[in-house]
Amino acid sequence: MTYQSGSQSAPWLQIVVPARNEQARLPAGLAQLCAKAETLPAGVEVLVVDSASTDRTAQIVLDWPAGEVSVRLLRCDRPGKGAAVRAGLLATCAPFVGFCDADMAADLSALDYALWQLQAGRQVVVGSRAHAASVVEVRHSPVRKAGAAVFRAAAQLVAAGPRDTQCGFKFFAGPVARRAAADLTATGFAFDVELIARCRQLGADMVEIPVRWRDIPGSTFSVWRHSLAAFAEIAGIWLALRLESSWTDGDADPGPAAPSPAGAVLPASVSTSVSAP
Repeated sequence: MTYQSGSQSAPWLQIVVPARNEQARLPAGLAQLCAKAETLPAGVEVLVVDSASTDRTAQIVLDWPAGEVSVRLLRCDRPGKGAAVRAGLLATCAPFVGFCDADMAADLSALDYALWQLQAGRQVVVGSRAHAASVVEVRHSPVRKAGAAVFRAAAQLVAAGPRDTQCGFKFFAGPVARRAAADLTATGFAFDVELIARCRQLGADMVEIPVRWRDIPGSTFSVWRHSLAAFAEIAGIWLALRLESSWTDGDADPGPAAPSPAGAVLPASVSTSVSAP
């Protein structure tokens, strides 16, 4: 993978946007994200991860006009949303990091509350369409809704807790995200389940927050083409975690210590600007 563009100072927040053949939806989504980031204290960076695209996705990022918010391109030669998000998180250095989908289906108004939760000491903030306060506009077919219900039940066996593992809006304390991403094995659409499970293993303090979410046409996920692979990936994640657990129970080296549960320490100008919405 290659990292392009430079930055004048270390960011306090880095947002990863995985993108595979997103030339149609990325310009509008990136414009929304940059506009929102400009309302935050200076020091926000957007990392668009081009996941082996065959269209103009990368060129859109390279041609993005310079502004208050730094927009960088990270190339990932491995296809798959999980591979792209992993590459993006591992390329971060900020105390706060997160990722959102290229179409910005989850309204970015939730970002203020997510950052407030992180500043308050939470380590993982999961946007959830299942939250009682969420507003969700969907146009899914009955088949896709049924498949989603089965997937959620399977996901609970691996990552118990969050009722919606698949919403593309998650933010983290940077050290926790990077440690969890380093061990991530899932490369496809089920990667969120493993990421949440690995954060749980690290003892991360996790919270679900409400989102305003609307279905944006153009999703690359297909019930018919991807469902079997997603369920197979869930099974693989479950098996990998069980094997790791058995090795640890057998006094194998568990690896480096988990990141500190303390909240991130930010510059004073940021700490006083990130508040409850």
